[in-house]
Amino acid sequence: MKTDPAAGRKGISLLVVETDRAGFRRGAKLAKVGQHAADTAELFFDDVRVPAANLLGEEGRGFYLMMNHLSQERLAVAVQATAQARRAYELCVEYAKSREAFGSPIGSFQHNRFVLAEMKTETEIAQSYVDRLLLAHSRGELDAVEAAQAKWWTTELCRRVVDRGVQLHGGYGYMAEYPIARAWTDSRIQTIYAGTTEVMKEIIGRSLGF
Repeated sequence: MKTDPAAGRKGISLLVVETDRAGFRRGAKLAKVGQHAADTAELFFDDVRVPAANLLGEEGRGFYLMMNHLSQERLAVAVQATAQARRAYELCVEYAKSREAFGSPIGSFQHNRFVLAEMKTETEIAQSYVDRLLLAHSRGELDAVEAAQAKWWTTELCRRVVDRGVQLHGGYGYMAEYPIARAWTDSRIQTIYAGTTEVMKEIIGRSLGF
């Protein structure tokens, strides 16, 4: 919250607010396109009073504390996106082996094999890059620009892989009972939260010295 509104970002502090405090309430559950297992709702703080002991960290350092963890958050999203892309690829391989068209498994058709080959190659490249950044993070050396690169690339990759997976499944790919359909709706938000793809590219672009 803003403990000193006139100080801009230097006037933001982090406070712990218990859910049983007077004035706090949750809004209605929001209807999202995907990720239905994770409820999302607005939180309202109407004249909520909290003791000074609830201050998290130093007063006026809230903005900087949150910024310090942005790279870690973006790397975590990259890990999730890479894992989802790999799982989508695996689902597609399984489906391509079992589903038949014109008397043959659909994976026997050259176009579909090429699609699967692209999925496999791209997800493995993404995995190698993310693994390198995880090692850097464990050493305290994670670079904000590289985290932005990983975030936008892996989430856009996941979006492409899952979308191609839906196409490969044909009409079944649009049915909610199929995991690939749920992956399609669940993964779409990844290019938006923790900083949109456009914001990530702007961070990277500014680092180039123009």
